[in-house]
Amino acid sequence: MRSLKKAGSAMVLAMSIHPLFAGGLLTNTNHNIAFNRNFARDGVIAIDGVYSNPAGVAFLDKGWHLSLNFQNAYQTRTIQSGMVVKAAQSTPFYMPFVLNGGDAEGTKTYVGKASVPILPSFQGAYVGDKWSFQLGIGLIGGGGKATFDDGLGSFERQVALIPASLAQAGMASSTPGYSLASNIKGQQYIFGVQMGATYKFNEHLSAYAGMRVNYVYNKYTGSITDISANIGGVNQNLYAYFGNLATTYNTQAAALRAQAETVTDATLKAKLLAGAAQAEGGAQMLTAKQTQVKDKHLECEQRGWGVTPIIGLDFKAGRWNVGTRLELNTHLNIENDTKVDDTGLFQHGVNTPSDLPGLWTLGAQYSILPNLRAMASYHLYFDKSARMANNKQDLLGGNTQEFLAGMEWDITPNITVSAGGQRTKYNLGDGAYLTDMSFVTSSYSIGLGAQVKLAKNMRLNVAYFWTNYEKFDKTYQQTVVTNANPLATVTLDNTDRFTRTNKVLGVGLDIDF
Repeated sequence: MRSLKKAGSAMVLAMSIHPLFAGGLLTNTNHNIAFNRNFARDGVIAIDGVYSNPAGVAFLDKGWHLSLNFQNAYQTRTIQSGMVVKAAQSTPFYMPFVLNGGDAEGTKTYVGKASVPILPSFQGAYVGDKWSFQLGIGLIGGGGKATFDDGLGSFERQVALIPASLAQAGMASSTPGYSLASNIKGQQYIFGVQMGATYKFNEHLSAYAGMRVNYVYNKYTGSITDISANIGGVNQNLYAYFGNLATTYNTQAAALRAQAETVTDATLKAKLLAGAAQAEGGAQMLTAKQTQVKDKHLECEQRGWGVTPIIGLDFKAGRWNVGTRLELNTHLNIENDTKVDDTGLFQHGVNTPSDLPGLWTLGAQYSILPNLRAMASYHLYFDKSARMANNKQDLLGGNTQEFLAGMEWDITPNITVSAGGQRTKYNLGDGAYLTDMSFVTSSYSIGLGAQVKLAKNMRLNVAYFWTNYEKFDKTYQQTVVTNANPLATVTLDNTDRFTRTNKVLGVGLDIDF
């Protein structure tokens, strides 16, 4: 029955809610609607370059340039989890998920939903003869609320062993089954304020230096309640069931001790006292089991901050423009501010590493015609150098790479349409990095949209992009310990299939003066 304690702990580990958008493992790159309609912005001269190509901002017209953007994002995360206990083959406990709604192959599907109703961002720049100064505000990571209404496979795997343990303990059922109620809500926000300056050496070359101050705010609430199992044909809440049994045994023990006080026969007295001790031992064991299956709750907030140094270059010649930037690794430690933690895994005041990985980008734009442009970019995220809790980054096979391309066409002097694609390739190794509580898979993204000139100095951007995620299959073994004999240790053969969906709609306004 010690497996029940592990089930409660697994619930809390699920609080590592992952960011919603395209980009590195912990990075959002969609800070402007122009990106949503054409991802390859790293070699483009425009106001959204405050994030994507800050050195290129020096080549904008002199004066002030502002961009205000709003996005709406929706994402689902789907995990198909399976579990086989080979030691229980030919019994109802061979594929335990079947006992709580799993399919005939012992697989259950868990869906998490995440949404960002409104995600704002801002870019602003003042461009002079040689110097320009920039400010960008946005969410560098996270940015939404994620909800898992039905828990996850990692919640359920340990609880799913309960019917077998009960059968071994003499509390069998002709209709074995179990249930639990679990719920997780997570919010993760990494706010970034980027400041920097660009110097234009000549009409061809400019350089940028700046930094981004990042502030992390996470909030997690969750519970796992009503762990129940079928005993003797009746579904029983185990906390109440074990508690009632413990009370019954304690009552029996008290009665036996009272009876022992009234007898004079030494043999009978010893027998009654031995019975009382046995009943008390049973009550203590049941009380311990009751503690293991009690409802568990979590309420924790996390905060932290860190600074990202950024440098960049832009080279402009004829029909070509090439931009590059380097963001160094951001050291972040987040500190727990825990109100309730029935698992002991989110101890108040504990700091956890949660770095933002460094990033190198290279992009180019080529003007095929005065009104037709092609773009291409490359991103390299230094994920292996970003510290994570328990050195999780060591489980990655390598760093993340992205390949981006797009086109822009000025249909008229007042209307521009564009489209682009992005290939994100994670190096996940053998999949040990992935859990149902925090996972990514490689993907393809497609974006399209338009820019409409509303006035001489005002432009409206609208765009939509979606991401198609690959499926990643993970197969692994897990060993758990129970108090039930002969299954003192049990090996589980687990499978997880991970995939996601992502859709983002955005609108933005650019103003020059």
